[in-house]
Amino acid sequence: MRLTELKLHLDHSESELRAAILHRLGIAADELLGFSIFRRSYDARKPSAIVFIYTLDIEVKNEKAVLTRLRGDRHVGPTPDTSYHFVAKAPPTPPVPRPVVIGTGPCGLFAGLILAQMGFRPLILERGKAVRERTQDTWGLWRKGQLNPESNVQFGEGGAGTFSDGKLYSQIKDPEYRGRKVLTEFVKAGAPAEILYVAKPHIGTFKLVGMVENMRAEIEALGGEIRFGSRVDDIDIEQGQMCSQIRGLRLADGETLAATHVVLAVGHSARDTFAMLHRRGVHIEAKPFSIGVRIEHPQSLIDRARLGRNAGNPLLGAADYKLVHHCANGRSAYSFCMCPGGTVVAATSEPGRVVTNGMSQYSRNERNANSALVVGVTPADYPGSDTDPLAGIAFQRHWESLAFEAGGGNYNAPAQRVDDFLAGRPSTTLGSVVPSYTPGVQPTDLARCLPDYVVAALRESLPAFGREIAGFAMDDALLTGVETRTSSPIRITRNEEFQSLNTRGLFPAGEGAGYAGGILSAAVDGIKVAEAVALSLTRKTSPD
Repeated sequence: MRLTELKLHLDHSESELRAAILHRLGIAADELLGFSIFRRSYDARKPSAIVFIYTLDIEVKNEKAVLTRLRGDRHVGPTPDTSYHFVAKAPPTPPVPRPVVIGTGPCGLFAGLILAQMGFRPLILERGKAVRERTQDTWGLWRKGQLNPESNVQFGEGGAGTFSDGKLYSQIKDPEYRGRKVLTEFVKAGAPAEILYVAKPHIGTFKLVGMVENMRAEIEALGGEIRFGSRVDDIDIEQGQMCSQIRGLRLADGETLAATHVVLAVGHSARDTFAMLHRRGVHIEAKPFSIGVRIEHPQSLIDRARLGRNAGNPLLGAADYKLVHHCANGRSAYSFCMCPGGTVVAATSEPGRVVTNGMSQYSRNERNANSALVVGVTPADYPGSDTDPLAGIAFQRHWESLAFEAGGGNYNAPAQRVDDFLAGRPSTTLGSVVPSYTPGVQPTDLARCLPDYVVAALRESLPAFGREIAGFAMDDALLTGVETRTSSPIRITRNEEFQSLNTRGLFPAGEGAGYAGGILSAAVDGIKVAEAVALSLTRKTSPD
């Protein structure tokens, strides 16, 4: 049976947890056969009285009798089936051509893994390099200011999530527990077992590298194939009166591949791919996203503000936050991708542009806390969006190019102290908060790198956030710009079968297609799309 909302004080013992279960269910000690933690979170709204909140799966001697006695209690009920059930199985002779997955971020990896586990032997194409080689190239930008446009934070095995905080939680609805499948596979690949039950699981970059390699090995062991350095430059589409059909792919090296079922999991920065799809007539729509900056504080300040005297408790770890402010100009400013004990990283994938993101290791023990502070923008803000669905990409590039110039033209990032930003004056020096961004930062005026309405919204929101978290608007807090890759600026719209609205056989998926945001939601979307591909293939190959 499952018991939810069981609350205990922060420093409780296991015996106290066991006693609380007995009391809550009204059973004797010998009736409790065992229990496991399904989820554990904490409530820190009152830092002086932090409590843990448990969801538990419990085994008792006479479950039916206990459930009957407590049938009016909404926090007690049968344990749901959270195991994953495959929707199909490949026939003895798998389809030819086999399904193709483009991209090896969380979405592409899980699409490929699920297809491989069902026996479909997918071919997975990745424009970047394997994760360890890619890591070396990424460090080349961070340490030497040398960008490889095909191997960086955005492109390569593991996708953008590899160089992030490794957050594994989402607000998506998941009634079929596909997210549980994601977490289970991550644990199998080497993630800490705690991600199965902590409310806000995270992994961190170093652990993700080994996990991605282990997932690749399983896909290959099941008959799948992964090709690196294989950028898809064009698609072959057979035109139809009502709907076209994909027939093949052309790679950057000139190779052509037959393909009738293609999972498009390219991530939110595959701008050249989006342009190619638009030229080929695949239906694309502009969509909203957000832009802004990264803000850094001492992690100790955030810990004290959020956890009070419990700051530093190892059970709680480094504190995080989530903030939102509705501004007078009609915009909303909010924190995004908060990285406790992490670093601000260079995340561009194109020469002559500066993009920021945040990253943490599993330990979250770096000096600073950082988060994006961003403001929502819509297609109405992108010049030309009424005729060009890719206008949001040009909008991103414009501000990224200005950030590159403001940073000095060498991939240094423009930065500004909060007091200077609020006063509308350029920063000439930095304060007590040491910037974590590498290759380096250039003190300047960030208003040069952002739309006026974004600047106004951020200037209004910072003092408001300071009223929620003491010290948030401290003079020396550091803003680094610009954050433009919060989500995809386009949506490759799909139908109820997860296929492109006007191109059969093309399955848009994940963040790049506008259907996910973050590692977990992208992975779940990859599973959904893999299921759709499998069902389509088995319908095609099954006898009438």
